[in-house]
Amino acid sequence: MKQTRATKQKAILEEELKNKKTFFSAEEFHVSIKKKHPKIGIATIYRFLSEQVKQNTLHSYTCNRRALFSLQNKTHAHFYCENCHTEKHIEIKNLDFLQEEIPGKICHFQIDIKGICKKCQKD
Repeated sequence: MKQTRATKQKAILEEELKNKKTFFSAEEFHVSIKKKHPKIGIATIYRFLSEQVKQNTLHSYTCNRRALFSLQNKTHAHFYCENCHTEKHIEIKNLDFLQEEIPGKICHFQIDIKGICKKCQKD
């Protein structure tokens, strides 16, 4: 694996990353960094986050066509109503049925489920 350089900027980013407790975008991460370190640019943020994902220290998801990141290997699931086009984040707690079908260990997952919401079913 390619060795990455230890830089002052990387140390700053690694320290800030430790404070992230929930999903965040590269732009949100940049805003939080920029408050203390205005010279760190968004391109540096993208490179840093990409490298962290490659090293499996950060997990990447897609939400509304945007990349989101998390330190925890959480699930990320959506329910989309095909009638009114609303989107709701949902939590799936048990994957036992899916784990039996996977030839390996599940780290994290993202699922998009489409259907008709209860409100639209009543209308």
